[in-house]
Amino acid sequence: MGKIEWAMWANEQALASGLILLTGGIVGVAGQFRGWQFAAYAVAAGVFVCLLEYPRSKRSKGTSMERTGQHCFTVVVKAFGPLTRNYYVRAFLHAAICVPGGFMLATVLGCVCLGIASLIYLSAAIHGEHWEPILPRKEVRKPGDSMKNPPQNPPPRPPPETHRKRVDDLEGAAYDNPFSVTDNE
Repeated sequence: MGKIEWAMWANEQALASGLILLTGGIVGVAGQFRGWQFAAYAVAAGVFVCLLEYPRSKRSKGTSMERTGQHCFTVVVKAFGPLTRNYYVRAFLHAAICVPGGFMLATVLGCVCLGIASLIYLSAAIHGEHWEPILPRKEVRKPGDSMKNPPQNPPPRPPPETHRKRVDDLEGAAYDNPFSVTDNE
């Protein structure tokens, strides 16, 4: 059984948490709830978390699926170096960000989800994982390298000589019925 890549789980959880925190903050600010200042903070924190978590990390084994438009955010996250690559930093950053969200009902769910993401990032850091950018591939494929000729026979594809009868030999080309067929049986 393979090793669990905790950072993948943490990334998905943190991105969803950022969206939930952002949504709760918008609801709190728009509704002018008591303590709406915490909701305004949640809007800013949700945007920050979403921008930080949008680019996925490269997997240690297998293929890494990049999110649509991730490259722009990858350049920004990569520019901050060890502050964004180290999962200990992300774990404590998310834990600190989620605390003020707990003071308002509209943002509590985002706060709890971000706290869970923080714990998953802590587990990823303990297991020695770190953020690695998904860079575009440099290898250039030639257009005709991977293309093969399409099959000539329909499936299942026996060799062509086995299903074609020779017209020269009419007796050999005739179908042999294994059962005797007569009129009065």
